This record gives sequence, C-alpha cells and structure tokens, in this order.
Amino acid sequence: MPLVKRVIPCLDVLEGQVVKGVRFEGLKPIGEPSRLARAYELQGADEIVLLDVSASIEGRTALLDVVYKTSQNITIPLTVGGGIRGIDDVRAVLLAGADKVSVNTAAVKDPSLIRKIAELFGSQCVVVAIDAKRVADLRWEVYIYGGRKPTGIDAIEWAKRACELGAGELLVTSIDRDGTREGYDIDLLRELSLNVSVPIIASGGAGNPFHMYQALVDGRADAVLAASIFHYGKYTVQAIKQFLASKGVPVRL
Repeated sequence: MPLVKRVIPCLDVLEGQVVKGVRFEGLKPIGEPSRLARAYELQGADEIVLLDVSASIEGRTALLDVVYKTSQNITIPLTVGGGIRGIDDVRAVLLAGADKVSVNTAAVKDPSLIRKIAELFGSQCVVVAIDAKRVADLRWEVYIYGGRKPTGIDAIEWAKRACELGAGELLVTSIDRDGTREGYDIDLLRELSLNVSVPIIASGGAGNPFHMYQALVDGRADAVLAASIFHYGKYTVQAIKQFLASKGVPVRL
C-alpha cells in the first residue's frame, strides 16, 4: 500500500493571534490558534503546524501558553516552531503539548542542535524548516529569522546535511511563492526529493487543490502545508482531500 499523503494547515502566530501575509510580509490577524486548530481537525486535517513568526527575531521561545491551549484542543499531531534555540526550549515546547519541534534559524547557526535533539528525543521529533529563495535556475538560498536574512547557504546542500544530522522531516517553504496562491515551487520540491530520503512537507504558494496535487505528485512531496486557502474559507481540508482522492492520491478521508 502506498503511504498516505498528509494535508496540514499552518498557523503562523504573532502576539497570540494567527496571522497571514505575502512573502513573509504584510501580516494580518486571522483568529485564535486553538479555535482554528480544532476547526481544521474537524475538517480532517492530519496534523497542525504552529509557527511563532516573531520568536526568533525577538530572541525568545515560542509562546508556551498558546502551545498548551492549542494542544489541549486537538488530538492530531502538533508541530511547533519559532524561537527553538536549544534543548531546554525543545523540552519546554514538548512538555507544553507539542509532538514535534520545527527548527530553522538556530539549526542553521548551530547544526549540531539537530543531532542533539534527535539523540535526546528521537528523529521523529525533529522537523527542520527550510525557508528557500530562488537565486538561479535550480538553485535556492536558505534564509533565516523568519525569511528576513539571507545566509549564502545552498538549500539543497543544507537539506542533505540536516538529514545526515538526524532530521526526521523537512518543512520546505518557498519564499517566492509564500502567500501568493500561485502554486508551490515544484522544481524545489523535486530537487529535494531526489537528494534526501526523509519526508518533505511542501509549503508556500497553495491556491487551489490542483496545486497540492502537483506538489504531491510532480514535486514528490509527502505532505502539503497551507494557510491562506484555509484561513479565508476558500477550501476546507475535506474538500482538498476529496479532490486528491479523486485523482488517485492516497489520503486519509
């Protein structure tokens, strides 16, 4: 049996509220995290990703009260990212109810953090988030601090290293496509799938069910993450899954 593909709503949180923008800018409030997470679970979401978008910039860990309240309101897996700088932060977020942690800025600055988390909590707990911006044909650069700072690091090479260090999953966001609803960066997803063996979560650009189909089939992603199309009520998770199933993509209905 083929592995089931996942559909994952993303909650970008700023000052306790879910927000959404375009290309990581112009963030506007959408609603309360725990309420939205519960609504998406009822629609059939496989997981929830909660990202504190200002935690790294402000030098703090994710808002633990928001994590706790959200985790108490759902039964599906919860991944939390933002401000994870060390093992103490990881432990605090997991104790607050998260099932997995997403690391980005801190992992780029100190790659050994990936190995430490994997050794202490297991690779299944480590999601390495990669915010990538296209710089040439089939070349992307890693950005950190919420997509604000370029690193000069090649995204494909960084993905391979992250997996070698113990990443159990990659959450890959195309900065160019984020919030545009123009579709995922299929080239980026395909290149990553050819170079790593861990599951890839596609992020950035979903505008309709066919974009998700492209990411899963043409891009060879294992899961699709989206925000705008769910937050603004354009599509439900169930509607997305029904479309994917009609196209032969294995999903949990």
